[in-house]
Amino acid sequence: MTTRVFISRDAAALSVGAEEVATTLANCIAQRDLDVEIVRTGSRGAMFLEPLLEVEVAGKRLGYGPVHASDVPALLDAGLLEGGAHDLALGEVEALSFFAKQQRLTFARCGVNDPLDLAAFEASGGLDGLRAAQSLSPDAIVEAVTESGLRGRGGAGFPAGIKWKTVLEAPGTEKYICCNADEGDSGTFADRMLMEGDPFVLLEGMAIAGLAVGATKGLIYIRSEYPHAIRAMVKAVALWSKAKLTPEFEFEIRRGAGAYICGEETSMLESLEGKRGQVRPKPPIPALEGLFGKPTVVNNVLTLAAVPWIMANGAAAYRDFGMGRSRGTQAFQLGGNIKQGGLVETAFGLTLRALIEDFGGGTRSTRPLRAVQVGGPLGAYLPANQLDTKLDYEAMAEIGAMLGHGGVVVFDDTVDMARQAQFAMEFCAMESCGKCTPCRIGSTRGAEVLERIREGQDVDANLALVRDLCEVLEDGSLCAMGGLTPQPVLSAINQFPEDFAVRGNA
Repeated sequence: MTTRVFISRDAAALSVGAEEVATTLANCIAQRDLDVEIVRTGSRGAMFLEPLLEVEVAGKRLGYGPVHASDVPALLDAGLLEGGAHDLALGEVEALSFFAKQQRLTFARCGVNDPLDLAAFEASGGLDGLRAAQSLSPDAIVEAVTESGLRGRGGAGFPAGIKWKTVLEAPGTEKYICCNADEGDSGTFADRMLMEGDPFVLLEGMAIAGLAVGATKGLIYIRSEYPHAIRAMVKAVALWSKAKLTPEFEFEIRRGAGAYICGEETSMLESLEGKRGQVRPKPPIPALEGLFGKPTVVNNVLTLAAVPWIMANGAAAYRDFGMGRSRGTQAFQLGGNIKQGGLVETAFGLTLRALIEDFGGGTRSTRPLRAVQVGGPLGAYLPANQLDTKLDYEAMAEIGAMLGHGGVVVFDDTVDMARQAQFAMEFCAMESCGKCTPCRIGSTRGAEVLERIREGQDVDANLALVRDLCEVLEDGSLCAMGGLTPQPVLSAINQFPEDFAVRGNA
């Protein structure tokens, strides 16, 4: 009987030697004439265990990791194929506390199947949502998405059902579905992980969106820094089209050119039209005048990928997860100075402390945690005394923070928060599209003023100037790029004033 062994080909796993492990294992199997099938999967998201090697024994997946190529012969000698004892043995993977405490809806298949095996996708519930949607009217599909409470997972948290309803009711027969996969926030990798690990679920979600609003074409805008995700999506589209699953709905993959600002929906649309990626004034909103001036649904990867589960299991079942106005699950991405980095999908309402300590295991350095940035490079820096804040949209807003795309970056007590504030301004200056003056000039001046503060020059006056600049950025910027840059800057100043005052006394 053929034994199946599973190894990830996710970019994160490859970066720490997964390909070398797979090659060595294949060579050892051939040399020993073993009856083994190596299945290449996406990642389950436990990046601290990669390269993770799993073997199927008596219907269970037993894990070993992190495995290096040099470990493979010894693992085989120890009875790897029967789940033998070894220092790298983890036991049943899904029983590990990192996974057992999650609620995986969107990422249920990541790391489990070959991501380009359409039969395996269907056998594990893939296409159930699409088939359910095909039996409903467009209004009924939109109503289901609305009732589920699904909000945009790209950061803004806008209700997906309202956006879809606007596009459905917009006049005209030419409409588009645009998937924003330009995942540029530091500390985020959920979009990439899903596209590499379960690309068909994204296509299924986009096809359902097309049915809901009357669109016949979907475009996926993927950042150029994700070559593995691009290849996976191109192959997935080819297989989907060959199977004629939705002949009335066409997919197209577009590669971004490295501009962070194209994560903003109107800049992305400009880029898709072959123009420079710059922010468009609103109104009109993309739902009414989007791609090529036509009504357009713009959602990110995780929003669209959540839809098949909703359609297959019902809006009420999705609403059962979460709290308040934050329903369903969120993919939190743990990075920075963290012992157990990776992706955690769980219902809204988990505390930041539970995420960092229970799932992340605390700081990698074992030093005390000092700050956490939630929501990407434009997110607030939170001190240790705010770790009991619940991770939902409203609770985070109440403390002047945001969930964003779910990225969580941890810093220990060696971090220089004045330098982090300066970095936020430098990042905005570097990535600004240049469309509006507050963002283009204000961020540049802000970085210069923060540099003077770090050098101890006229600290009080310069801090007052930074606050004035932040007010201009927040009130005068055309989009969230400039409008949110004050969040990390002011949170660093307000929550960690000693890092600025020390330099003033130097």
